Amino acid sequence: MKKSKKHTSFSDLGGMVFSTNSDYSFDNEASNETLANDKQWLEAHFSNKGRGGKTVTVIKGFEGSNEDLKALAKLLKAKCGVGGSVKDGEIIIQGKFRAKIIEILKKENYNVKRVGG
Repeated sequence: MKKSKKHTSFSDLGGMVFSTNSDYSFDNEASNETLANDKQWLEAHFSNKGRGGKTVTVIKGFEGSNEDLKALAKLLKAKCGVGGSVKDGEIIIQGKFRAKIIEILKKENYNVKRVGG
């Protein structure tokens, strides 16, 4: 016998919103405009969870278009000389490069916070 899935949040409904307000107009408030570098607040993390023990540096908190996020990731990968990727709005750089990445981001006028050990 198959169990029914209970919805616990609105995101479980697939992003759909229902309204009984006849005057409601849908405005996509989530703009893809990238904030200026000095308005960005990024976090630099270390992580090895789910990666077979391999350590990566994760940059979180970027607000802007996916193209700009990919361009920033490309810059960081080139400056560190390593591989990496962009996934779920985060930049993942292979290896322990948090200090170097923080320096690079500060030179690019980003506000960066070191998070974790």
